[in-house]
Amino acid sequence: MQEVIRRYWNGVWGRLARRDVWLVRQTRWMVVARAGDTETGKVLRWEFDAEPEAVRMVERLLRADTAGQWREQTGGRPLTPPRRSQRPESTAAE
Repeated sequence: MQEVIRRYWNGVWGRLARRDVWLVRQTRWMVVARAGDTETGKVLRWEFDAEPEAVRMVERLLRADTAGQWREQTGGRPLTPPRRSQRPESTAAE
């Protein structure tokens, strides 16, 4: 089973200029990058044992000089986890 953790695209339509990058988790972390459209684009994949290594690869890919501006595609979920409400500290009876 795969879970897409993050997805980015460079905001450019067209089979030659479009770029996509996914951060995907399986039992291992995988980074998938595509240059071009879904039918004729070139796809590259890298696998990592740990999330920090995979995130570094995503950041490296996003720094590459490409047309457009990278945008994270959130699929309707928040970019950061919601904050947990802070409970008042309990005081122990002395």
